[in-house]
Order: sequence, then structure tokens, then C-alpha cells
Amino acid sequence: MITEEIRIYGTVQGVGFRPTVYRLAKKFSLKGKVYNDGEGVVIHVSGKKIYIEEFIQNLYIECPPLAKITKLTRQAYLIQSNFLDFSIAESLNTRIKTEISPDAATCPQCQKEIFDPLSRYFRYPFTNCTHCGPRLSIINAIPYDRKNTSMAAFGMCAKCSEEYQDIENRRFHAQPVACYTCGPSVWLERADGRPITASMFSMMDDIDAACTLLQKGEIVAIKGIGGIHLACDATNETAVNKLRDRKKRHHKPFALMARDIKIIEQYCTLNQKEIELLESPAAPIVLLRKKSSSLFLPLYPFPYIGFMLPYTPLHHLILRRMNRPIVLTSGNIADEPQCIDNDIAKKKLSQIADYFLLHNREIVNRVDDSVVRVIENKVENKLENKILIIRRARGYTPIPINLPPGFDTLSDNLPHILAMGSELKNTFCLLQNGRAILSQHLGNLQTTSTFKSYQNTLNLYLNLYQHQPRIIATDKHPEYLSTKLGKQLVKNYNQNNHQNNQIQLHQIQHHHAHIAACMAENKLPLNSPPVLGIALDGLGYGEDKTLWGGEFLLADYRQFKRLASLKPVPMIGGEKAIYQPWRNTYTHLNSNFNWNYINTYYSELEIIKFFNKQPLKLINQILEQNLNSPLSSSTGRLFDAVAAAIGICREECSYEGQAAIEIEALVDRDILNSYKYYSIYPLRIEKLDNIYVINSDLMWKALLDDLKNQISPSIIATKFHLGFAKSIVKMATFLCSKNTIDKIVLTGGVFQNCILLEQVTKGLQKLGITVLTHSLVPPNDGGLSLGQAVITAAREISYGRSVRSPMTDTTVSSHYR
Repeated sequence: MITEEIRIYGTVQGVGFRPTVYRLAKKFSLKGKVYNDGEGVVIHVSGKKIYIEEFIQNLYIECPPLAKITKLTRQAYLIQSNFLDFSIAESLNTRIKTEISPDAATCPQCQKEIFDPLSRYFRYPFTNCTHCGPRLSIINAIPYDRKNTSMAAFGMCAKCSEEYQDIENRRFHAQPVACYTCGPSVWLERADGRPITASMFSMMDDIDAACTLLQKGEIVAIKGIGGIHLACDATNETAVNKLRDRKKRHHKPFALMARDIKIIEQYCTLNQKEIELLESPAAPIVLLRKKSSSLFLPLYPFPYIGFMLPYTPLHHLILRRMNRPIVLTSGNIADEPQCIDNDIAKKKLSQIADYFLLHNREIVNRVDDSVVRVIENKVENKLENKILIIRRARGYTPIPINLPPGFDTLSDNLPHILAMGSELKNTFCLLQNGRAILSQHLGNLQTTSTFKSYQNTLNLYLNLYQHQPRIIATDKHPEYLSTKLGKQLVKNYNQNNHQNNQIQLHQIQHHHAHIAACMAENKLPLNSPPVLGIALDGLGYGEDKTLWGGEFLLADYRQFKRLASLKPVPMIGGEKAIYQPWRNTYTHLNSNFNWNYINTYYSELEIIKFFNKQPLKLINQILEQNLNSPLSSSTGRLFDAVAAAIGICREECSYEGQAAIEIEALVDRDILNSYKYYSIYPLRIEKLDNIYVINSDLMWKALLDDLKNQISPSIIATKFHLGFAKSIVKMATFLCSKNTIDKIVLTGGVFQNCILLEQVTKGLQKLGITVLTHSLVPPNDGGLSLGQAVITAAREISYGRSVRSPMTDTTVSSHYR
């Protein structure tokens, strides 16, 4: 007989782990106790050694669906204890090292119960168990106990308490357990405040009434698990257009929800990976290829539609009678965060929604829906489908990312690091105990309400994880609000604390952070040789104080050297060029051609007629005097320029990245597979100011000729993608050969474009080059904070108090000479 203390680390709180421990301990006749603390789950177990060994083996085998064991430690327990049985003990508040589980989609057992008339959970919209339900969205503090969640407001009735304490029950110690008698409730309201009567609908309850309203073409605001959504019948043109007009979202695609896979298959083609994602506990929005025979083609013009399945009992109940999909889009005013409070929602959304379906369970933490797509990738002549996360939020956050070898072994010596992220698609990152914890997607910080939400969420995470940053990392852009806040936090702390206890500030270059994030999620060790990072995005503040965005960097975790870029061109009007693509077309043409030449040979083109109606004399003066026209090597602006040339979003974009999304949508996949029969657009490599650049002058000449010959926009878009991808591969292979590099990282928001990502990856792999891409964090600015954090950690390990670095190794440092 022996007694041991076993510690389990990972996602082991709020997922039914302690009940599993209890059942297995009883099965192997062991005595002792199990409890939560700040680090995870602690087990004191007494019994025969052979039974304890079997008990531990079975912990891995029978690990609950939402649980994840990352580490298990064992030691002799020497404190005298006379255990008479095995029990679940009260949680202890200790130093926080454990993980918080993401919100999880309704499990099959709970789905069955809400549709079973004999179940006491029949049609109860907050049914959950240890395998599913709210987690991050309701938590106020760790350990994950009911008293530390928004469910503390609802005392358990006798029956729920009985299930909660019944070891054989699926709800044993499920913290959000509730029913009609004791739990949250849902109700329907009219947006105009007038009363609702049962005689208005043929309905079982308010949820069923919401279904009827959707079928009638009404817009209903629905409070879900992590925020409020706006819903309407996705096949009703009048309802969809009404929602677009009221929300002032005329072009940006809507996400759709359908009752089951069979309904989605009426509109989209799915592979097995996509089905698995839709049905997973994360239940994200999955971008799916639309069938050409889809019945509502005019409403959704893009080749991809974002679909999700119901992920809460409320959604399952609403869609029970819906044989067609619904729109389910964020309940917010443009660019503001999603509403989570009932009163605020009624105030802000009453001019958009006709009805509100609300409930009285507080949403502590706003969590948007995650968005993913599946990318085809060939590895050693085998086709595999890889996940690309576009927006990391519900279902994925805040699962930590374990740091690569070299970081993790030194984790105890590293100070806590807070990385503030970017301005758009913001996330922040806490780095502690060898793990990176990214926040959920927080959005565009340029709006006051989003910036306030960002600060509130940051405070919540700092408290949840007892994170006390000793270093704060920001982007180098001086005008990012996240940068300004990071600087202010450092200043405030240092003014109020002793000189020997100061917080450091690290400013990280934007594209280096993108590359480091991809390296970290691909587990490249700390002291790996440099990679060639290809970072293509909209904008990032460059080391030369110009705006970068089409970069080829020789980089490791600590430093980088810029080897090449797209040829810089001015951005007329600065930020205006992001939302008025014609400005980018003009600067590209003006940089590459004499305007008299353009007027002589291409005056009949629509784009040239458009330019000749603009105040070109004034625009040229602005360019000559360099007035608010910063140089930029942005890939995003190149895509905008080509899009405007062929008539896409020429005058204005209604949302960031619209032109790039629409030009990708035009690509003809048949031509992609037989492009040898087409003359793809050439781009050439030249040297400019000590770095190599990709010059697009030849491409523009060929593109203008195609416009003159009335070649279709679809063919032009396809030839542009193919030509641009080929030029990236050509530049990359040249730089790899010149600098002895065998690994390439593809990152930045432009690589959300699956055509470009697939073509570049395929071209490089054919040449035997190892290509690393994103699958855990977005390639866009949503992954930037991870890169900021790991670069800061690597530099601290090298130069700080922690451990001396091998960066002096000549093989590494010579790359940067």
C-alpha cells in the first residue's frame, strides 16, 4: 500500500475531469480525494501500487471529451492521512497555472434530452453537462466553480443538486447545471415595446415563436452564449436586404446557421474535414464552397459561404422547424463590438431588430464566433486538408499554445510577458509558465466601444490568470491604440513603483511578429537557424518609417533582416487609400508609365476614363510634394489596385479587405488547373536601394492590354493570382539559394487568400523547400500578439536576466551581417 500526490495540468477544470477521477478511483478500490486548485487538479490517492498504475493509465484512456492532459506529475505523499473512502474535496485558491476551457457546443446527449418530452430538460434552452456548455463566457475567476461564474445567481433546485452530486450522472459537478425550476429563463419582446400575446402565434413557447417570426421574414435579435446575434431567414430576399439596410452592411458576407449537415449540403460542397469542423465541440463558422446550383445565388455572390451548425440548445430549438438556413450575424452597429447586455442591446439594436429573444444569464466575457476554412495542401505527394483559422474566438479561446523547445524548458525563469497586439483584428497575449494564452478576437480598436471592451477583457484575463507582467510588448506603429495603451501602462506602473522594480517596454516590428507567430505555432525550437519569412498584408510600420506589407525577411525569434519586398509606391491620402481602391491603381500606373503614354494607348478603357474625370493635376501635386502619401510596399494595396482596374470596388470599399476578397472570388479554378494554356502576368525582380524588389510594371502593361482586348475580369483575376504567386516563388527560391535557407514561413492577412496560399505552397514544395503555414492562430493581425510575445521572450532569454543566449554562434549571427 502506498500514498501518492498526483498533479494533472492542462484543460482539466469544468470539463468533468474530477468526476472521471472519482469513478476510476472507486473502480480500482483506491482511497483519497481529488480537488481543483490554481494549477489544475490534485489527487491524493492511497492503495496498492499496481492499482494506482492502472488508475493513471485509465485517466489518459478515459479522459473526458473536452479535457486535455498536458502534464502529469507524481510524488510520494508523506503527510499522515487516514483516508476511509475517495471523495471530491473543495477547491483551493492557489497560484493560477491551470487552463480555462472554451465554450463548447451542445453534446449529443443534451441534444437528445431537449427534444425528449419525457426528459425534465425537454425544450430547456440552457441544458448542459460536463461535456458541453458555457465556460469562458461565464467565468469571473479561477478555480472554475459555480460561485466564480455568472451561474452563481441561480441556486440549484433539489433535482439539479441531486444530479450534481450523483457520481453516475453526466452532470456530476457540472458547474452551469440548471433546469426550468432553478435556472436562467428566456423570453420574447417586441422591439417597439408593445406587448406580445400567445394569440399572435401558433407556438409552444417563446423560442418556438421566434422560429415562426423568422419564417415570416422578421428580424430577431437572439442572445446566445457569448453575445447577441441578429437573425433572419437566409432564403428570404426581402428579409436579408432589410437586415443589410438596417445594419448598414451592404456588401460584407453574412454567416449562416443551418439545422443540420443535410441542409448545408443543399447549398455547399463539403469534404470530411469540413464536416468534422462543423460538428466539433468548437463548432466554428466554416467557409464552404458554394454549389453552382444553390437556390439563393443572388443573395450570396461569393464562391464561399460561411456556415455553422447550432451550438447551444437555444439554437437547436429555434431551428427545429426550420428547413432552410438562417442568417446569424453579430448583433452590433458597424465596427462596434457585439452586444452582450440586454438593455444596451435594446437601446442599440431596436432600429435593426423587430423582436428580441433574450435571457437573464449574464455574459461575463464577450466571445465572437470563430471562422475557419480548409486549405488543400500536398505533403510528400499526399493531399491533406489543413485548417486555416481566420478568426480565433468561441470554441478555441483561451486554449493555450505551448511554447517550442527552448522556451518551455526556461519557462520558470521567464518573467510574465503581456503582448498588446495590433490595431485591427486585435488579440492580446499573456505569456507565462511556458504557455501563450491568446485572447479571443476583439476587433478594430479604432472605435471607442471596442477599445473599451479591449481594456475590460484585458483586465479580466490579468485577474483570471493572476498575470503580473514584467515586460509589455507592443507594435512599433506609434499611432496604434494598443501601442499607446502599452506605453501608458508601463509609464503608470514605473512612476508608482521602486526604481529596481520597473516594467520594461519592448516594441516589435509588425512583420517580424507575424513570422515569429507562425514559427512558434509550428514548434520551431528557440535556437533554430533563420527562416525566410514571407509576410504579405495590408500595412505594418517599417524600420525605415515607411509602410511595409510585402516583405521577405531573414528571421529568427530574436532579430531579422529585410532581404526583399514589393516595389514601394505612394498611398494617396494615406488611410483613404485603404477604402478607395482607385487611388492605388492610379499610383501603380503613375509609378510605372508616363501618363501621356497611358492616354495614347488606353484612353478608351473605363478605368482611364474614370481617372481623367479626377483632379489629376492636384493629385500629381500631392504626390510630387509628398503630402500625406507615404510610400508603401503593401500587398493588400496591390490587390486593391488590380481589383479597381477591372471594376471591383473601384470608388469605395465598405469594409477592410473587400476588394481583395472579391477579386479572389472571381478566380476561375478551371484556368488554375490548366494555366499553361494562358500567358500569366509577368512580374520581375530587380535591385533597389540594397534590397531586391518585385516590380509590377510588366504585369500592368499586360493587364491593360487584356482590358483593351476585352478579356473577362475572371480571366484577368486568375492570371494575376498565378503571376503573383509565381513571382513570390521565384523571389523566395532566389533568396533561399543566396542565403542558404531551407524553411519558408508564409504569413500575413493576404495569405487568407486560399488561391494564393495553395499556389505558393505548391510551387515551393515542388522545389523541395519546407513550407510552414498557420493552423492554430490566424495569419492576419489576430495572431500578431503571439509573435510579439515570443520575440520578447527570446530576447529576454538571450540578453536579460534569465539565461545567456547562443546567438553569438557564428553560424546564426553571420546571416545578419
